[in-house]
Amino acid sequence: MTQEITPTDRLTPVLRPVRAGNGFEEALEQILQVVRLGLVPEGERLPSERELADRMGISRVTLREVLKVLQDQELVESRRGRYGGTFVRPRPTGPGSAGGPAGPDEDELHRRVAAVDVEDTLRFREVLEVGAAGLCATHGLDEAGGRRLREALEATQDAPLAEYRRRDTLLHLALAELSGSRSLTAQYAAVRAGLNDLLDRIPLLVRNLEHSQAQHAALVDAVLAGDADAAREVMREHCEGTAALLRGFLT
Repeated sequence: MTQEITPTDRLTPVLRPVRAGNGFEEALEQILQVVRLGLVPEGERLPSERELADRMGISRVTLREVLKVLQDQELVESRRGRYGGTFVRPRPTGPGSAGGPAGPDEDELHRRVAAVDVEDTLRFREVLEVGAAGLCATHGLDEAGGRRLREALEATQDAPLAEYRRRDTLLHLALAELSGSRSLTAQYAAVRAGLNDLLDRIPLLVRNLEHSQAQHAALVDAVLAGDADAAREVMREHCEGTAALLRGFLT
């Protein structure tokens, strides 16, 4: 039985103390990544203001300014009452989603995608992911790490179509985090947020998902077996497959 990791655990790759001087900007960047990566699913509540402020090392006043920006952008909404808090709003529905008309924020998604250097994103993503896979296999995972990776894989296998990309993101983020490099994890979280904007512009293809799932399984097997060469090669092929789809649809 797959056990969902807690919201706090899911946010670990992204939320970290901000540097002095740019507290507002860096906090906004981090919470935008939380939303765009789907680390808190649509309709669910963000951690409390106190927890978010403590984890990023900012004041509650600064955090509220950040959340106000996200509310103005219609990415989150505030609810009052005993079960209130800040909740993630549904993402725009576009060609890459499970279906339906384009949402009201479709123009904003187009704007973000237009600002992304597709080739730079794809190449940097490959470097980070292949490196993470090799590190995990080379240095090995402890029992908890191996269990987390297997559970993340199982979650993608059980995912309904509308949830697939979010759970796929969590699997790849888990691998980055298990590499043991905080710098790699932070860089990957940033590049994955841009990658998800690109993926939201293309359709989910069942044949491609089946192939991706087979690659995911082979990757996890290689990592847990300590076969770094195989882990790097499977991940490289996986990244190349995604890149080919994105180039075909977007360029």
